[in-house]
Amino acid sequence: METTFDTFITRDPEEKARFDKEYNEFLLSEFLIEKMEEEQLSVRSMAKKAQVSPTVIQKIRSNKNADKINYKTFLAILNCLGYKMNIVKM
Repeated sequence: METTFDTFITRDPEEKARFDKEYNEFLLSEFLIEKMEEEQLSVRSMAKKAQVSPTVIQKIRSNKNADKINYKTFLAILNCLGYKMNIVKM
């Protein structure tokens, strides 16, 4: 059975693209929060470890302007947590 959400997303490609973008930003925020909690890292200690500004970490955590984070910064954050990026075709 198709939900209202499914109908909304499949009928409007622009809405689907917007949803996908916002959902990915949300996932990044949740990932960072979870990993920081696991490693007991504060915003400042995470920023120092990744060699980025604490403001950058806070923006990702709060999902504000996460789309403005550049690739190099994103990789620095992933790497300092012990992760690497894996590109998979959708």
